[in-house]
Amino acid sequence: MQPFARAVAWILSPAHWWGPDGVLTHTAEHVEITALSVAVALAIALPAGLYVGHTRRGEKAAVWTANLGRALPAFGILGIVFPFTLSLPGFGFYPTLIAMVLLAIPPILTNTYVGVRSVEADTVEAARGMGMSEVQLLRRIELPLAAPVIVAGIRTSAVAVVATATLAAVFGWGGYGRYIFDGFYQNDTVKILVGAILVAALAVVTELVLAVAEHLVRPARGAAAAGATA
Repeated sequence: MQPFARAVAWILSPAHWWGPDGVLTHTAEHVEITALSVAVALAIALPAGLYVGHTRRGEKAAVWTANLGRALPAFGILGIVFPFTLSLPGFGFYPTLIAMVLLAIPPILTNTYVGVRSVEADTVEAARGMGMSEVQLLRRIELPLAAPVIVAGIRTSAVAVVATATLAAVFGWGGYGRYIFDGFYQNDTVKILVGAILVAALAVVTELVLAVAEHLVRPARGAAAAGATA
């Protein structure tokens, strides 16, 4: 228990919050790589999931892509991509970004197309009978009804990226993994625990924030259903 208490005291010490190796610096780096990875994954997976869920086309390809993404080890992807990004600025940043995007895509893609596909057929047909175009149907009915499931996929992706982005330190990038990697190198148990505690805390905060977001989009279900009968 003593190393854990020392790690907490280390984190709470204002002297460790500033500078290039400070908590604030590595927090900003970890949040940056997480937010950017999820944003890029969302830009790729959300349109694809909406298309597959709405048209019912390419479902097998979507399932295959999601399963492949889950099977690929993030560390292996980092190792493969790293030699091709040595000439780019931000040493270790781009291989981490690519690996984290590939990690974040499957839950968003799966939840998006499952959420849209799960909208009741009667609701969809009622909207078509009112003369809605396919774009209107997707935007006003299917997307609002699927929103909680989509946000749940984003939440899963974000928490996974927060936990896995620590690998970036192995390839020279920052984030909380810097404490864990340096702690192993220096045989410093306290520093390893510092990184682990900070990662766990950020993962919990991410989970809670997106759980609230998921709850907030649930009332859209009633509004969307009303739109189909208005």
